[in-house]
Amino acid sequence: MRTIIHLNVADFAAAVETVLDPRLSGRPLIVAAGASRVCDMNEAAYRMGVRKHMPIAAARRRCRDATVVLSRPDRYARVMQEMVKRAAVFTPRIEPGDADGHLFLDVTGTGRLHGPALDVAWRLRRRMRSELGIDPIWSVAPSKRVAKTATRLVKPSGEYVVAEGEEARFLADLPLEIVAGFEAEDIAKLRSLHLVRPRDIARLSDDVLEDVFGSRANYIRDVVLGIDASPVRGLDEAPAAVRLEKGFDPDTEDPQWVEGGLFALVEREGAEIRRMGLSASMVSVRLTYADGVTIVRRFSCKPATAIDARLFEAARSALSLCWCRRIRIRHIVLTCSKLVFPSAQLPLFEDPIETRQSRLCAAIDAIRSRFGREMLTTGRGDALSFG
Repeated sequence: MRTIIHLNVADFAAAVETVLDPRLSGRPLIVAAGASRVCDMNEAAYRMGVRKHMPIAAARRRCRDATVVLSRPDRYARVMQEMVKRAAVFTPRIEPGDADGHLFLDVTGTGRLHGPALDVAWRLRRRMRSELGIDPIWSVAPSKRVAKTATRLVKPSGEYVVAEGEEARFLADLPLEIVAGFEAEDIAKLRSLHLVRPRDIARLSDDVLEDVFGSRANYIRDVVLGIDASPVRGLDEAPAAVRLEKGFDPDTEDPQWVEGGLFALVEREGAEIRRMGLSASMVSVRLTYADGVTIVRRFSCKPATAIDARLFEAARSALSLCWCRRIRIRHIVLTCSKLVFPSAQLPLFEDPIETRQSRLCAAIDAIRSRFGREMLTTGRGDALSFG
């Protein structure tokens, strides 16, 4: 049996801003990415209809009393580091989120040293409240996915414990939106079949699930039954994925702008993957449309690669599958996942094009590392760089 603790500081950026400026406490608060988009908000602003990636102007119309502050990612990253430092007292198996207030701990087998997992979670919450001023939700469960669902259930404050063997019963009657693992498209497809609870989906035969979800059928069944063997990665392990995002202001349907933004993301993620000495086996693109609808598509890289040209080819293929609506694009997220070490086996026949592309990437990385990114830009991503 595994024992996983999930800590989640609800509305993390807004929570950190409130700690830094206590005058913001109890008031609607919006954290802005630049001057154009919402990147986070507190519970008071959320109840007034403010949502992530919403234009600031629209957010202000919905919540006229809100205070708007600019996002400070460096501050949020430092608070995450402090959270990790306190969690590391109890286990080396810690997997933090991307400066988002999420923290998984695998405390399997640590009971004799530190006591029951419930006590560990309670002590961590108390210490973070007293020393950092933040108040994390916590849950204990046999897997990461079930633990994350449990913290969603008690948000914005509280705790929850799911015992081993109780995963399916815990999930059975929850709304699909709360269950970790489902994508927006999955939920829409299930609702079109009048399936609104995990209990309904669990009753379907394997053949029916396969007709609806194809190769994802087994994954969907695992989600509704609470089956999840994914490990909590240690701090010294390679990340499961590299993820970056970009918003468009104003919303756009111009292919040049969208593909240019995508290429800028590819360049940055490719450089990071190469820096780690890894290659990506999967690329996924998540598009958020102006009406709030989100679509995610994935594309495999065979063999795994860290070359920008090949990553962009896969990303553009995933983009073409996402971009299926005649509505402007508001936000794009690129994730390079299934990171692996490059094959040690040399190919029988060297591909001269791939060799040149690999050398080009290495040369660009070296120049940017020495002189800065601004010293060398590409035509496609130049106008859409991150600055």
